[in-house]
Amino acid sequence: MKKIIVVGNGMVGYKFCEKFVAQSNTKGYQITVFGEEPRPAYDRVHLSEYFENQDAEALEMAPRSWYESHGIELITNQRITDIHRASKKITSSEDIHYKYDYLVLATGSAPFVPNITGIEKKGVFVYRTIEDLEAMLAYAETLKKDTKETVSAAVLGGGLLGLEAAKAVLDMGFEPHVVEFAPKLMPRQLDTRGSKVLQEKIESLGIKVHLSKATNKILGDDVITGMEFGEYDKIDVDMLVVSAGIRPRDELGKTCNLEMGVRGGIVVNNKMQTSDPEIYAIGEGALFNQMIYGLVAPGYDMAEVAVNQILGNADVLMQDDIDMSTKLKLIGVDVASYGEPFMPVEKGYSIVYENKTKNLYKRINVSHDGKSLLGGILIGDASDYNMLHQIYLNGLSIPEEAEELIIGGRGDGGSSFGSVMDIPDVAQVCSCESVTKGDICCSITEGDCNNLGDVIAKTKATTGCGGCKPMVVDLVNETLKSQGKEVKETICEHFSFNRQELYDLIKINKVKDYDEALNLFGEGHGCEVCKPLVASIFASIHMETPNRQFAIQDTNDRFLANIQRNGTYSVVPRVPGGEITPDKLIVLGEVAKKYDLYTKITGGQRIDLFGAQLHELPLIWKDLIDAGFESGHAYGKSLRTVKSCVGSTWCRYGMHESVTFAIDIENRYRGLRSPHKLKGGVSGCIRECAEARGKDFGLIAVEGGWNLYVCGNGGATPKHAVLFAEQLDDETAIKYLDRFLMYYIRTAGPLVRTAPWLDKLDGGIDYLKQVVIEDSLGIAEELEEEMKGLINKYECEWKQAIEDPNIRKRFKHFVNSDDTDDNLVFVPMRDQKMPKAWS
Repeated sequence: MKKIIVVGNGMVGYKFCEKFVAQSNTKGYQITVFGEEPRPAYDRVHLSEYFENQDAEALEMAPRSWYESHGIELITNQRITDIHRASKKITSSEDIHYKYDYLVLATGSAPFVPNITGIEKKGVFVYRTIEDLEAMLAYAETLKKDTKETVSAAVLGGGLLGLEAAKAVLDMGFEPHVVEFAPKLMPRQLDTRGSKVLQEKIESLGIKVHLSKATNKILGDDVITGMEFGEYDKIDVDMLVVSAGIRPRDELGKTCNLEMGVRGGIVVNNKMQTSDPEIYAIGEGALFNQMIYGLVAPGYDMAEVAVNQILGNADVLMQDDIDMSTKLKLIGVDVASYGEPFMPVEKGYSIVYENKTKNLYKRINVSHDGKSLLGGILIGDASDYNMLHQIYLNGLSIPEEAEELIIGGRGDGGSSFGSVMDIPDVAQVCSCESVTKGDICCSITEGDCNNLGDVIAKTKATTGCGGCKPMVVDLVNETLKSQGKEVKETICEHFSFNRQELYDLIKINKVKDYDEALNLFGEGHGCEVCKPLVASIFASIHMETPNRQFAIQDTNDRFLANIQRNGTYSVVPRVPGGEITPDKLIVLGEVAKKYDLYTKITGGQRIDLFGAQLHELPLIWKDLIDAGFESGHAYGKSLRTVKSCVGSTWCRYGMHESVTFAIDIENRYRGLRSPHKLKGGVSGCIRECAEARGKDFGLIAVEGGWNLYVCGNGGATPKHAVLFAEQLDDETAIKYLDRFLMYYIRTAGPLVRTAPWLDKLDGGIDYLKQVVIEDSLGIAEELEEEMKGLINKYECEWKQAIEDPNIRKRFKHFVNSDDTDDNLVFVPMRDQKMPKAWS
């Protein structure tokens, strides 16, 4: 047996093993893997997720049993100290010798710790391993016990790893600071404007950013108390996480005189061979093309090359051009860069779209002749990354008006990319697993894959970072359609229908109970996917409140309130159009004082009351309903708010009475349940103070009436609403809204907002206009009557709840006791309170 020893059991070391066992000609080889850490390989890319449940196994690339089942010997908690090239042996930290035929160094990297005075003090950590995170958590607990004041922690480094570490600090409940030497965040990936947008977004989350700071001293005696940048420039912090970059773990190469890079790293050729042809280096310890590549995708490619070279497949070589494009979600913010993010003037020009109100930034770099996409940056919304990346990689043609790549077509709501099937078969769709478009499509056309799950199981596409999943889904669906196969997204294993089909079945058969629907159209006992979906359909057809069949609702609808992170609930009474009387304002203040609730004015012109315990909800709502309030449905997939400016009532620019119209519209559609939440806006003039074009429907006053816009939304993927009709009177605007909303409710998929619904609608906005305005399907009157029926059936569900003793019984913390939750702990925040952070 030829002996292969892999030194390093990180993500790349594991990937070498996985790619090796996937080959067919591995008979006669034995693999032994050494790992310094006490556990099998785990996903460092998603290391911050450890703070959510502290479950190390959830991050594992594969359990120990996987290695055993493939005949791989895994030795953990043991470091390799020496390589003896002449005798082809290695020595472990326990002074045990192991012989090899081929040696693969997957030693990875170590955190770079700057030589700062006091860096050795207690309370200073690096951010690299699960053990590092466990030490941080343990230290955090001691800090919280020792002080009742706010505990602060700094992260040294504002790059990719630094921002991940900042999220970890935030999740621990500390006041977070990010300290960066450069004048901007993520200096290697983002331009100045893009970095500023990212900075503003993360600062809005409560993270303080300190740029252009060179730390010269860690303050404190034995324990860190602060950081000093200059004589009078310092910050007080209780903990420091160093995430200032990486250095290759190349010490083994030095000890056995392999060729090394001037600044570190073991030099390798395009076969991943070091200067000793029987020793390979892969991952962050390898220096290829004078570069250390700090992303997993190049490391996985290196593992693939090394496997093939050892097995004699000499044609598989590392490509000279390595794509460093990346898409990440940092602290909940989409960040992506591809190709050449910084564009030299001599190469081309840049087109930039920026929306500061939504922390959105998009930049594309285009060749001087306007025919080629050379790179770009996306912040706040990276939903188009996959297609833009493919256009760049494969030199696909771009629109004559290149800006359409980032702002869409000229108001038609359609895509400027063409079909996903236009990309070549050799295009790499999943860079983590090196899966091409051809691999995905051929697994269906030439293999036995019949759905997305089959394709993922066969190709492993989407199993890495997951960023390629939208494109993989589109490729699978389009390929199935081309084969004449049905492409159908069924609700779950209990209902073999999509939402629209089940909606029609329930309506036509006049079904009113979940069990009846399950007996007629489904099988089994149902699940947490189909129950809330069917409940939503009942509400959309019958205007049924969640009180009637509360057992099939999700948590928020079951208790008619949004559950918050410490198990308390929020209370949001409806304030139509944002207009409220002084008396009602006083009532809200009195209720908040009476039940000691945190209060905040929302983006939808309402007042949110936080911190209510479950048993308090009926008591709070009794006081509110007695004062004339009703449910604001902030917890439901239903109409939330219709935002308004003051319009012609007060504003000197107002062209129409936007407040009255907004109130009328909100009262008309209150309680209307739909596939996803709905938000509206009414602006009294084109200055757009109500931000109507960022809503699912919006009206803007112009000369001669209202311009109606539809299918916009804010959130993770903001979209401007599209102009639908112009210069409408009040009656016509309402008529079109009735038809539009009912058509959306009937045909949209579960949890699909109006913007993506329109994107997937065959014919786009033109088709929607034909249905709603021109009545091309002959259903306009039916849609209007249906909406009228729902409006007439409206009841405030909280009024139902407080008046029905049986409903009130479910608002208890414990089913068998009237005890309340004594474990809730709050801490001060400004002049109010907030939940104490989870440990």
